[in-house]
Amino acid sequence: MCTSLLAAENATADGSFLMARSADSSALKAQHFVIHERKTWPEGALYRTKDFDGATAFEYPYPREAMRYTTVPNWKTQLHGAVGFNEVGLGITGTESIFARDDALALDPYNVETGITEDDILDVLLPRCKSAKEAVLTLGEIIETIGAGEGFGVGFADANDLWYLETGTGHQWIAHRLAPDVYFASGNQGRLTDYDPNRADHLGSKTLIEWATDHGFYNPETDGAFNFAKAYTRDDDRDRVYNDPRVWSMQRQLNPSLFQKVDDGRNFPVYLKPEKPITVEDCKRAMRDHFDGTMFDPYSFGLHGDAPWRPISVFRTYEAHVLQVRPFLPAAIGNVIYLCWGMSDLSCFVPFYAGLSKVPAHFGKGTDQADDESVYWKWRKLQTLVMTDYITLAPIVKAAIADFEAETSKKQAVFEAEYVALVEKNPVQAQLLLDTFSFGVFKAAEDLAAKLLNQCFTLRTEGIQQKVFFANRQKKD
Repeated sequence: MCTSLLAAENATADGSFLMARSADSSALKAQHFVIHERKTWPEGALYRTKDFDGATAFEYPYPREAMRYTTVPNWKTQLHGAVGFNEVGLGITGTESIFARDDALALDPYNVETGITEDDILDVLLPRCKSAKEAVLTLGEIIETIGAGEGFGVGFADANDLWYLETGTGHQWIAHRLAPDVYFASGNQGRLTDYDPNRADHLGSKTLIEWATDHGFYNPETDGAFNFAKAYTRDDDRDRVYNDPRVWSMQRQLNPSLFQKVDDGRNFPVYLKPEKPITVEDCKRAMRDHFDGTMFDPYSFGLHGDAPWRPISVFRTYEAHVLQVRPFLPAAIGNVIYLCWGMSDLSCFVPFYAGLSKVPAHFGKGTDQADDESVYWKWRKLQTLVMTDYITLAPIVKAAIADFEAETSKKQAVFEAEYVALVEKNPVQAQLLLDTFSFGVFKAAEDLAAKLLNQCFTLRTEGIQQKVFFANRQKKD
């Protein structure tokens, strides 16, 4: 269960493409950062999900020459790469779990035996696709021929375009290329509506409208223009409290003058022009949102999991990220993923440049059992402790993280300028500069997590001692 935000180039402050997503499942789902190097596969070699203990028995040919790419996968399978870039600058975030209508699924069910799922998408597309549109078409062809094993939405970015794809039923799909001046927000529901097969910025399955018409989910004579979400996706009371509030909150943040009823989700605009240009910090803020300070905030006034609206930032978030494409910079530093481990409200977004040649070994460690080495558990331990006294500890942690991110942003600007000045003259030294800078940021972030953990432990120790001190009459031992 996830939340997504995409912003096209003229809607952002610096002309970059932005895709942010918060991935939610279990707090015991440690995430790794993996660099997959280029590889030559033998003729006929197959990617098989079952070889990695994945969700289905999906199979697909490996590309003969697989490109280098990165993923942030699940510890147990090394699949479900939540986000990644490949060597030619294609970035993907996925997936946003969405749900088709039950009556439509009864006629065209998900292929739960051999269909493609979020486990597979990045590992199938990033080694072979060279553009966002090619990746959309490749995934679409897989959905039409093999089938989707579940409902999902996926974001695609390159130096020219930003696309978003949603599934309908098991073999139907739609995709939009975002207009340059808009953003798109989604929270576990089908949000795309318009589809015109003659438009260059619309793609979809070959029988998308025909199938809906033939089975009574769309009537051209009475329904007006075709509406994909209405024809194919679920819309009931579950959306009103679990999904709509998150979309409402993101649109409220970026368009504060827009008044909408929170339970009117089906009528929320699919795309909006932001009132102010969107920044990376805006995306981070969106991923950290939990209706802060309102009556719907489940943390700030004592923990309660029965809040009426489901927030974006939940404890069981296992990673969140902001993917940025800056075509005006060398791809090695222009393409960057800001990644945080665990609950985004209490974690630090750390930059991972696409040009990294390696990452620390312990970024590939961590399981469903806490340890002292993996970066995931270093942050998760802090978050777990803070949640035992959120009111006292969260402000301390959040202030320190904000300071760290602001200082890191300043350092990035200096580093990037140095890199640009150096890369054409001496690419080897530029690569060394990139790796050295990145490893320094990685270490500083982990040092911050350790420092905050000790600080919070000290405060909790003091607080517990005060409650159960059992002093004698002289207030001595």
